[in-house]
Amino acid sequence: MPKKESAIGVFDSGIGGLTVLQKIIERLPKENTVYLGDTARAPYGTKSVETVLRYSFENTEFLVRKGVKAVVVACNTSTAIALTRLRDSVSIPIIGVIEPGVRRAIKITRNKKIGVIGTEANIQSGAYTRALKESDATVEVYSRPCPLFVPLVEEGWTDNDVTEMTVKAYLGSLRQSGIDTLILGCTHYPLLKNAIRKFMGSGVGLVDSADEIAREVKTTLKKAGLTRRNGKGIHSFSSPTLRIALSRLAAASLVRKWSRRCVSNAKRFPYLTLIL
Repeated sequence: MPKKESAIGVFDSGIGGLTVLQKIIERLPKENTVYLGDTARAPYGTKSVETVLRYSFENTEFLVRKGVKAVVVACNTSTAIALTRLRDSVSIPIIGVIEPGVRRAIKITRNKKIGVIGTEANIQSGAYTRALKESDATVEVYSRPCPLFVPLVEEGWTDNDVTEMTVKAYLGSLRQSGIDTLILGCTHYPLLKNAIRKFMGSGVGLVDSADEIAREVKTTLKKAGLTRRNGKGIHSFSSPTLRIALSRLAAASLVRKWSRRCVSNAKRFPYLTLIL
């Protein structure tokens, strides 16, 4: 039975989910969190459906063993492929990233032409197109896989000539399509927001679902009576490739200070506790 003092679990294939975690911490500063960045097996977007399912279940099981009161699947590929099965497998709330982004896109589009960019697996799943059409059958959806965006972010290449050329190569057709809204359908992609906005222009609204997800987490905890009322949250980060993850966390300006105190845990995922 989850307790109010228990942490919120968040997982992603790498560091992209930190964009979601940051918004959760800002909106729910009293909550404890545990973040699992599966950097050793990233990216998920090029993996088979069976592999993504296995990774998603392993990550969720790891967080459940940590005693979390809810799990945020901060990975669009895992959400598209595994969310329903994850919800059927555990008794705590499981929150995905697709539905909040869809709601935001439907709300802000003016001409009902919405673009979606994501990993190959996410785009091939059709999850965003289905969700958008279920919300408004009259919208036109233009999808584009951008498989190199995740490696760029994981390398810390978010604002250089290589990034600009890659953005141009992937998004050229979308810029010509007349869309006025573009869903960043991978939690890594907001770290490329400046380059994407520069290329797409000010007339295209970019949907980063992180803030919407944080709102949903807050609402979900309140409905379940699991909101932590007192104290300041403590935030733990787990990664199979710890040193690399730490350097990128700092580079992404998502870590303000940390204690170099290793805490032993599952053999596959040793972690360092970082105090924000």
